[in-house]
Amino acid sequence: MTEMRAAARSAQYGEAGEDPIRVMVVDDALVIRGMLSRIVDAEQGMTVVASVGDGERALRSLERHDVDVVVLDIEMPRMDGLTALPKIIETAPGTQVLMASTLTLRNAEVSMKAMELGAADYIPKPSSSGAIRTADEFQRELVRKVRALGKISRRRKKVSGTQDKGRTDTEPKTFRAGAAKQAAEISLRPMQNAKPEIIAIGSSTGGPQALFKVLGALGPDVRQPIVITQHMPPTFTTILAEHITKASGRSCKEAEDGEMLKPGNIYVAPGDYHMVLEGDGISKKLRVNQDPPENFCRPAVDPMLRSIAKAYGNRVLVVILTGMGADGKKGAQVVVEGGGQVIGQDEQSSVVWGMPGAVATAGLCSAVLPVDEIGPLVKRLATTGSAT
Repeated sequence: MTEMRAAARSAQYGEAGEDPIRVMVVDDALVIRGMLSRIVDAEQGMTVVASVGDGERALRSLERHDVDVVVLDIEMPRMDGLTALPKIIETAPGTQVLMASTLTLRNAEVSMKAMELGAADYIPKPSSSGAIRTADEFQRELVRKVRALGKISRRRKKVSGTQDKGRTDTEPKTFRAGAAKQAAEISLRPMQNAKPEIIAIGSSTGGPQALFKVLGALGPDVRQPIVITQHMPPTFTTILAEHITKASGRSCKEAEDGEMLKPGNIYVAPGDYHMVLEGDGISKKLRVNQDPPENFCRPAVDPMLRSIAKAYGNRVLVVILTGMGADGKKGAQVVVEGGGQVIGQDEQSSVVWGMPGAVATAGLCSAVLPVDEIGPLVKRLATTGSAT
């Protein structure tokens, strides 16, 4: 029945000149598979082409179906999600994998491992308390992620094997607008040669791996406190902080309400809480709150950046990494108006060029760079006050 519905919907969209995003649902729970399939099939522009109960069946289905997005459960019989993931990526290059799991420490750890192995993103199942609060919110989150990842899959399959032709050997790395030509023109602000007093990072889809690369490149000489808002649910941010500690070699923890910022430490916004700063004379204090979501997110980047701009003025360095949506754009505008500066990740190295694309195309960035070049630039600015 799933294949018949997919064929009918493909024909329907074909007549309209559209090509629906093709989704495979992999979960051993029939009720969950049915729920996910109904949500996807109800959306215009996407369709379920296969619904199976374990990783082995998923791999066999990939031999028969062209799939853009796989929604993959972690715990399954015969072949679990973590075992199936690299096989799916190998079998269907360019296909994007969205991990689905309940909110436990073990599953958060496994999901983080899955992203290291190539999964694009994750979504907590609706039975998980605290992350997705209503069925409507879960549906919106699933549809948003499937649609974004489906577009990425199509684009990557189309351009697979292309070379970077946007860079010349004489082009200054700090001031260029990415390693490849961007989808939109970017106007860069002048780079300020000044040491920041705080470094703030915002990220979402694809963010954990980008964070590990950027923070791992800083070394021990960067002594400014670093605050991070990564769109993640509770439990996941706990695991993220542990992984950042390992990747960066410095202390990283979830922020606690009322604690004072310490030089050289890294603080992550806890899942389901905004993280902001308050000025307290020379010292600065972290606050966490459950104010309404912004940009459909909590934690959100915008409130963090607004508070930092108020507390630190022009002594702020912001980095916006890969992520869907535009969270961080309004906050970055406040930072720039206060004299701070912004670095964005380029399109080619981003899993989703939503958040960094929003700040880049708005003319808020002083540099738009591949993720591998962001850490070295941040290190130079933080330690010497110079971009070169």
